Amino acid sequence: MEKRSRRKFTTEFKAETVALIRRSGKSIAEVCREMALPESSVHRWLAQADIDSGQRDGLSTTEREELTRLKRELRVVREERDVLAKAIAFFTKDTTR
Repeated sequence: MEKRSRRKFTTEFKAETVALIRRSGKSIAEVCREMALPESSVHRWLAQADIDSGQRDGLSTTEREELTRLKRELRVVREERDVLAKAIAFFTKDTTR
């Protein structure tokens, strides 16, 4: 069975799709069929748009991006700490002879 590649959608495309659903009067399923979009993704886009506009609780897009950046930075800092700890252990072992 062939594995489908994951499609990426721009922020602008997501916003336009959300706006289309809200102003067209069509159901989410109809718009998704017409645009060949996965319904689950569009539901997430709608929920995120509600969060960003303050109509729903949750992490805004900006907060989510910052959290992702901070997690990445933390991972790098931990790797650097581990390397430094190993270097210290290596050099202190050699000087005790």
